[in-house]
Amino acid sequence: MRKISSAGLQASPPIQRTTTGAGGRLHGRIYEAIQNRLLEGEYPAGTKLSVEAIRTEFGVSKQPVMEALRLLSADGLVEILPQIGCVVTEYSLEEVEDFFRMFAGFESVIAAAAAQRRTDEHLDEIYLAARRMDRLNTEPDPDIRARQYRVQNRNFHEIIHRMAHSRVMSNMSRRMWDLSDFLINTTGAPHPVGSAIEERNEDHGRIVKALENGDAEAAKIEMENHILSTATMLQATRTEAVS
Repeated sequence: MRKISSAGLQASPPIQRTTTGAGGRLHGRIYEAIQNRLLEGEYPAGTKLSVEAIRTEFGVSKQPVMEALRLLSADGLVEILPQIGCVVTEYSLEEVEDFFRMFAGFESVIAAAAAQRRTDEHLDEIYLAARRMDRLNTEPDPDIRARQYRVQNRNFHEIIHRMAHSRVMSNMSRRMWDLSDFLINTTGAPHPVGSAIEERNEDHGRIVKALENGDAEAAKIEMENHILSTATMLQATRTEAVS
């Protein structure tokens, strides 16, 4: 995990998400790289990020670094604080629980729509995704298991989004998934989901069954329970981390 010091950041309003032109490509590249580190939990909550360190790493001027950090601030992943700098956002347990209650409700609506609109091709995709995730149960390296789970889990749920045939729901959900990954990986406990993959995959199996049956109500219930169980898991890992 990296801890780098703060340097010369000033608070600024969120900017538009544009990556056109050379400057846009630069800040877009930096944004994606730092975002991925945040979602993987490489920067613990409260870590200070240094503009100078990031600028040196990517070989760029200060401007694209600031543009990237302002985008991350708009995502809720970092905070730019006057006289302090840029720090990785730290959420209270109550805020985390609030988020997952909201997230669970939203994803359950998508799952219900997916059960009603899925095709045989979509089911083939979700079967394959579920089998790939099951194979992670035998991965002995917790780092590899946690990283691969995050990627494959996102793919599993993105297939469900495609089943729902709703760009509106899918686009709104994408940012929620980023925040979900961020919260999971900044709990203070290592690999909180990676250590519970078997249980998570059992949830996935029940969701797949509901989708297969075209049962919108069951899909809604199973998805909501699956997402809400994440908050319970994080509460337990935070308790263990401080005990």
